[in-house]
This record gives sequence, C-alpha cells and structure tokens, in this order.
Amino acid sequence: MIEHILGMEYPIVAFLGILITFGATCLLLAYLSKFLPKDLGREFAHDGKLSAGKPRGAGIIFIFVFAVCAFLFAKMSTEILIYLGLVIVEMLTGYFDDASEKPWGEYKKGVLDMLVAGAVAITFLHFNSNVITIASLGLQVELPYPLYGVLIMILVWASINVTNCADGVDGLSGTLTIVTLGSIYIVDRVAGVSGDFSFIVLLFIVCILGYLWYNATPSNLLMGDAGSRAMGIFISIAVLKTGMPLLYIPAAFMLIMDGGLGLVKVFLLRFLKIHIFKNTRMPLHDHVRKVKGWSNTQTVFRFMIIQVVICMAMIYMLVL
Repeated sequence: MIEHILGMEYPIVAFLGILITFGATCLLLAYLSKFLPKDLGREFAHDGKLSAGKPRGAGIIFIFVFAVCAFLFAKMSTEILIYLGLVIVEMLTGYFDDASEKPWGEYKKGVLDMLVAGAVAITFLHFNSNVITIASLGLQVELPYPLYGVLIMILVWASINVTNCADGVDGLSGTLTIVTLGSIYIVDRVAGVSGDFSFIVLLFIVCILGYLWYNATPSNLLMGDAGSRAMGIFISIAVLKTGMPLLYIPAAFMLIMDGGLGLVKVFLLRFLKIHIFKNTRMPLHDHVRKVKGWSNTQTVFRFMIIQVVICMAMIYMLVL
C-alpha cells in the first residue's frame, strides 16, 4: 500500500518496512505492556513461579504490529489478507485464554484450532496447486484435494500446539521460530515459489526480534498463548507456501521435539493407556533444566544450536 501512496520503489519500501516494523514493535511493547494481564506462575512448570507478576499476552501487541505493517509495506492479495486474518484469530484465541480468570479447556482450544486449520486448508487449496514437492528426492506428487486438505489441517493444528507447548523458557520458542522461519525463507528464495509472501516472513521475524528484546533472560514480559499460537499457525502457512510441506519436519525439528513429544505422551496415556517417556519430564525444556541442570540460557542456546545445524544441513541438501 505504501508503495503506491508514496510512489517509491518496492525495495526501498521493503527496507523501510523492516526498520519501521522493528521500531514499532519495540516501542509499543514498552508502552503497552503495562495494560496486559499478569502471569500467575505455573504451578507444575520448572521455575514457573518466577514468572508470576510479569505482563503476559504480549503476542497481542507484536502480532497486531505484524499484521498492520504487513498490510502497509507488503504486496497484498486476497489470499495473504485471509492468512493475516487467521493469524490474528489464532492470536486472539490465545489472548482471551491468557486473560481469562479460568483457563480455557484443552478440548475447547483444540476445536478452535481445528476450525482455523480448516480455514487455512480451504484458502490454500483455493489459491494454490495440490502438487507437493519432495525436494530431497526430486519428486513432485499430486495429491487428491480432500486428502491434501486433511493433511494441511493436521499440519496446521500440530504446528500451533507444538509451538505453544514449547513456550516455557525465556526466549526459547521465539528463538527457535526465528531459526525455523529464517530457514524457510532461504529455501523459498532459492526455489522462488511463494513470491511476495517471503517478505512477509521477514516482517514476522522482525516482530519476534522486537519481542525478544524484552523476553531475553531474565525476561520483562511473556508472549503467552497469544504469541505462541500465532507463531505456530504462521510457521505452517510459511512452509505450505514453499510447496514443500515436509520441510516442516527438519525446519521445526526442535519445536517438534520440545513441544510435540509431550503431546504424544499425553495422547498415548490418556486414550490408549500407553505410558512412554516415564522418566522424562515434558516439555523437554523442563527435563533438561530440572534433571540435567541446564540454565535457561544454556537451554535456549543448545536447542538453538541443534536447530541451526539441522537447518544448515537441510538448506545445503535442498539447494544442491
């Protein structure tokens, strides 16, 4: 939009957009965080009570900044506008849960996530091909629309909840999300698939960086479900736009390991009475801190290092 109003070249608009997005995120988080609900401290999380009293739900601020700046500085289409709306919807479900005196139940949030995932699937299949690329094998596979729609819903739902479960250490989920989205951006630019959407990925990364300015250990505020759930849906959309949905597994490997294993453990125990990882605390970040004695900083850096190494290998393999 700004490009047309000011008549400026798009590279200049994009450059300014990144700087303005970062600045707006930092400033608004600084001035508006006092209006956010306060964290009560999670009783069963390792060092959970240390978070008590900190502003929670900062995701509502940096996600709104992202949406507004994307609308102003990126090239818009009907598809992208729908995605921005769905990211906001997912953010709001998390924020209302953060602000509620009685937390929403797992099933209520799960159903809402599935409805949003369905909307992503319908939107994606309307505007994009049903052909997926398996880059490592040099294959392209055409999936039936109903099957691909179901698989997209599973991917989106899993990404939302895996990212949400990985949020529990200052800076962890944000840092891993930046590495994941950065890797997806590089692969996408090399493949040249998503076009204008890749710039929106950069804007999302910039907003998370602005948030991490205040969330680095020891944190001053927390993103809450408002941020983690929005990050999860955006990761899934970004990987879908590359045309290589299987890319999600290596690109988000540590998010899957940290948050996903806990979901698998709970599902198997609750519905099949199968108890796995009996001696492992979940999420995994609680295990390494309480059992292995890692500090918060060590947890963030070591998880990030593993993810960076995996993403480097993934990028090299895909661009050969």
